[in-house]
Amino acid sequence: MKREKAKKIQKKSSLSLMTGRVKARRMPTPATVRKFQNDVYAYYREYGRDLPWRMIDDPYHILVSEIMLQQTQVQRVMEKYEQFTGIFPDFHSLTKAPLRKILKVWQGMGYNRRAIALKQIAQKIVEEFDGNLPASIETLITFPGIGRATASAIVTFAFQHSTVFIETNIRRVFIHYFFHDMENIKDAEILPLVERTLDSSNPREWYYALMDYGVMLKQKYENPNRRSAHYQKQSPFQGSNRQIRGMVLRLLVHESNVSEHDIAQKLNMCEEKIRNNLSQLVKEGFIKKDKRGFTVA
Repeated sequence: MKREKAKKIQKKSSLSLMTGRVKARRMPTPATVRKFQNDVYAYYREYGRDLPWRMIDDPYHILVSEIMLQQTQVQRVMEKYEQFTGIFPDFHSLTKAPLRKILKVWQGMGYNRRAIALKQIAQKIVEEFDGNLPASIETLITFPGIGRATASAIVTFAFQHSTVFIETNIRRVFIHYFFHDMENIKDAEILPLVERTLDSSNPREWYYALMDYGVMLKQKYENPNRRSAHYQKQSPFQGSNRQIRGMVLRLLVHESNVSEHDIAQKLNMCEEKIRNNLSQLVKEGFIKKDKRGFTVA
């Protein structure tokens, strides 16, 4: 009982300390906010990136770009985005498309479950929302593959709503600008600053500017995100189960009814490794198995 009480006191003290250091040291004055906004906007006006999804405010295209940008570099997304939206220009075309075709177009992006999520989202929007993307964060986070940050980005960029969110480039900007002498910085400490400095008259442009400023900081300085409490190094891709599943999917996108043995031979891998990853792909809804072998679902 005493131990539980001590833990509660310790937790309360930690929260108080975190809140205290934000209020005491980090909440900027109006003059600081103006300087910060001016610095970010000045860089953006000179060096802002001309990305294709920034040229359009169509909700479908914004959704596709935000799902693609999850864990994938911008350059790769630029190449795939125009191809994908050219073949599947709206929710209805994506809903009608076979998963095999969607996965074939998605090849090279990685994290293939996002392709399934996009198809499921499109189906839900067509069936339940008459083909119109909801402008509600609370509704969007109920869709597969969409968390709060992605939902916030979507409603900001598609509907010009003033929302408060953090992604990796935004986090980098605030750590660099406001937390230069601190370590182990939590997003809960950054969010009040994001809200305080938000240009609510033009949130879409402001977040674009923040993201581009964050990209510059990564190139110019040692990555400030290393001082985030949420920083994690990505696990190696080479030889990982994620790589193996990607190879299996790439094969099955082009061939149907392939046995476990033949998949292992074609990929030059042991059957045990292939078996485990095939089971996972079936479980996640990517592929199906019958007497003839494995096929994209």
